[in-house]
Amino acid sequence: MWGRVRELCARVLRSFRTEADTGKDRRAHNLFEAAAVYVSARAEDDQEQIDEAAGWVSPEALSFGVSELACRAVIALARERDESPQAVARTLLGLPAA
Repeated sequence: MWGRVRELCARVLRSFRTEADTGKDRRAHNLFEAAAVYVSARAEDDQEQIDEAAGWVSPEALSFGVSELACRAVIALARERDESPQAVARTLLGLPAA
């Protein structure tokens, strides 16, 4: 009896999935992996990869991951260039020095 209850619960939970399971990639992706793939795909203008990475996590999680990646990238570039993170960020965005 409990086996049937578990099976029914599993079916119900699977039905709540937002995208169809294609069986292509069954492993879970974390938000940082999604952000890394998303940002690199944006840099390469690979729309298919952008869409795939965006489907791995919620939009909020992807936004957080992209923000964290941006912070870490600016800090790494600032250390490499021996500049402040603010100066590096402004340079990357094409803004005048503050």
